[in-house]
Amino acid sequence: MTALPVRCVVDTNVATTANGSNPGAPASCVAASARALWELIQRGHLFIDESGRIVGEYRNNLAAGGQPGPGDAFYKWVLTYEWNEQRVTRVEITPADRGDGEDFDELPLPPKGVRYDPSDRIFLAVAAAHREHPAIWQSFDSKWWGWRGALEAVGVSLHFLCEAEIARKHVAKMGGR
Repeated sequence: MTALPVRCVVDTNVATTANGSNPGAPASCVAASARALWELIQRGHLFIDESGRIVGEYRNNLAAGGQPGPGDAFYKWVLTYEWNEQRVTRVEITPADRGDGEDFDELPLPPKGVRYDPSDRIFLAVAAAHREHPAIWQSFDSKWWGWRGALEAVGVSLHFLCEAEIARKHVAKMGGR
């Protein structure tokens, strides 16, 4: 496993997995997700969109009081630091005139074999739009495992917090595709 990039985009599934609310996620993945979020809170830097869509996604899935789980504590941290440029970078992205309202000009065209879910596009657009191209953290959303090579080919890097678990889940769901 590669070193944890602490300048990153955090997909919502990391926080929900850390909370133990991602069905089927093994305890090792829950713990890895919680440890990663703790590391981010302690010394990391988060990239979100300027328009607030990512924070809205967190709001819809996590508790702002910071209780009862590590994902909720992460969300509370986001709300505390979202305007602090030393801890959070707000990335401007442009809604596209096409599609379903969840498409962005900065979003790389999907590589062959990849069909972006609408809820994933915001994370991809933020990572692609910023000059650093921060890694997107993933916990237990197996479609990302299948996309990893294709996304890296278009400049989007992924960091899997639960590599072995997500690889097994991807094979079980997709039969190795």
